[in-house]
Amino acid sequence: MTSSISEITKLWDRILDNIKLRINDSRIFDTFFNGSYIYSIDADLVVVVVNSGLAANLLSTKYLDLITGVVRECTESDFKLKFVQISEVQSVVKQAPIRPTFFANSYINSKLTFDNFVVGASNREAYQAALMIASNPGKLYNPLFLYSQSGLGKTHLLHAIGNYIKENAPVSRVLYLSTEEFFEEFIKYVTGDKEGENLKDFFKSVDVLLIDDIQFLANKTKTEEMFFYIFSSMINAGKQIVLTSDKHPNELQGVEARLVSRFNAGLTINIAAPDTVTCIEILKLKISANGLDIANFDNDVLSFFAEKFSKNVRELEGAFNRLLFYTINIKPTNHIDMGIAIESVQSLIDIRDTKTKLSETKVINVVADYYNLTPSQLTGKIRTSQIAMARHIAMYLIRAMLDVPFTKIGLMFGGKDHTTVMNAVEKVDKALKNDTGLQTAVDELKKRLKK
Repeated sequence: MTSSISEITKLWDRILDNIKLRINDSRIFDTFFNGSYIYSIDADLVVVVVNSGLAANLLSTKYLDLITGVVRECTESDFKLKFVQISEVQSVVKQAPIRPTFFANSYINSKLTFDNFVVGASNREAYQAALMIASNPGKLYNPLFLYSQSGLGKTHLLHAIGNYIKENAPVSRVLYLSTEEFFEEFIKYVTGDKEGENLKDFFKSVDVLLIDDIQFLANKTKTEEMFFYIFSSMINAGKQIVLTSDKHPNELQGVEARLVSRFNAGLTINIAAPDTVTCIEILKLKISANGLDIANFDNDVLSFFAEKFSKNVRELEGAFNRLLFYTINIKPTNHIDMGIAIESVQSLIDIRDTKTKLSETKVINVVADYYNLTPSQLTGKIRTSQIAMARHIAMYLIRAMLDVPFTKIGLMFGGKDHTTVMNAVEKVDKALKNDTGLQTAVDELKKRLKK
């Protein structure tokens, strides 16, 4: 069933109240409608149990249009109605079409809600748009397209939308799935392992479609064709679609232009990396969720984590989980100060610094690789024009990016005196003003050195 028994009971009671007002004949209502109830809601089929075969026949003919209209008003969805006696239920349910397996596996995480999504400057616009969509699915921006780097909250907002709609419009059919799950189901469909289910027909029963990581649709031509059909059909029917990606629609390489155009037709919003203030609020929420007292954490501990691990929320939470594990299992303590905080994540900091720390050796290695040379060729005495230019660029970058003294740079390059190094740096600096090729090379090298 789509919702809990209590929710479905309330829905049918509301439908019956409306029908009773329109029939305006208490004898008819009490004789044929009394005691009826919804047995199941499966795809677009509602099975209603009535008190007799005569009631089933009458409601299926004379009153069908009236009941269907009231159901549409109460649910804002088109359902097919089947009226049966309780003895006929099993035969009717067995005839219901089998769902694609991804619907059975679709899971909206009840823990990811709007209430526990920490809002900051970097994600406020996305949060507001998601909340508006959840409050009015299919009525405002369609599709809603959220994009960002990994770990910044896109998936959290997808689940929050699903949870909000399930709570406030329980009869709506919400489907969350990843693009890879859609692809896998499509493969089953085209290879005949579809258990009689028509994929296109199935999606007609979905009211809200939430798809994660749409970038993985790239270069899957046949899957794109199916998705285009489903996407267009749902949009035309006023059904809501929300998509996430790691890139803006225009940057999705390998995705058909007609799909990109439709993605852009809705509302596209970027989520940026969280600022320090937002990171601190996320940590406070995490402390509370773990049943801990924030008074036991020094303020500079939260600031330290917010500044050191602010690349994305997953990284931040992972580092903080390490702190909690360390202070519970390795060095148990009730009060957490900077000393134990740094100690708990020292290995993470060392690994990161090793990968990102800029040094003279790193400059030499990167420049040598860029020009297809070995580091020893770059720092040696060979004076071919290509090697000489690469050597001068390496000296320039070491001086510009690390502010290393000319004398020390000379020692790295075969013991050259400081005047030679100074002339090389000045030569590159002067050439950069007019030589576009050199400008491109230096810009690219700087990008590689900052990784």
